[in-house]
Amino acid sequence: MSDLVKKEGFPYSFNSSACSTCQGKCCTGESGYVYVNKEEIENIANLIDFEVEDFMDHYLIKNGYRYSLREINVNGSHECIFYDSESNGCIIYQARPSQCITFPFWDYYKNRVDELKQECPGIVDV
Repeated sequence: MSDLVKKEGFPYSFNSSACSTCQGKCCTGESGYVYVNKEEIENIANLIDFEVEDFMDHYLIKNGYRYSLREINVNGSHECIFYDSESNGCIIYQARPSQCITFPFWDYYKNRVDELKQECPGIVDV
């Protein structure tokens, strides 16, 4: 399995080839937040050819003192505004936020592997 990713300190591995068939479960489903920092905002705005202020107005929501990517409701599912269901992929993949890059290796899931397995079909016990 050359697509198997491991990270020290995590009780599971991730089979990245599962992404091609999972229908974006990490980008859809229950409502949540994908937080972005100033550098990520600038990178995404540049990628989609937006001025930073316009990008923030159109694609971000403020939650407390932080900014998160907007979601859209599609048949009761909350989808990241940059998830493309037709291609089953991210339209800002080259500039996606670090929160997306590091999934599924989040500290939150270290002790919640069963919960993670429900969201991500690529999780493999070690």
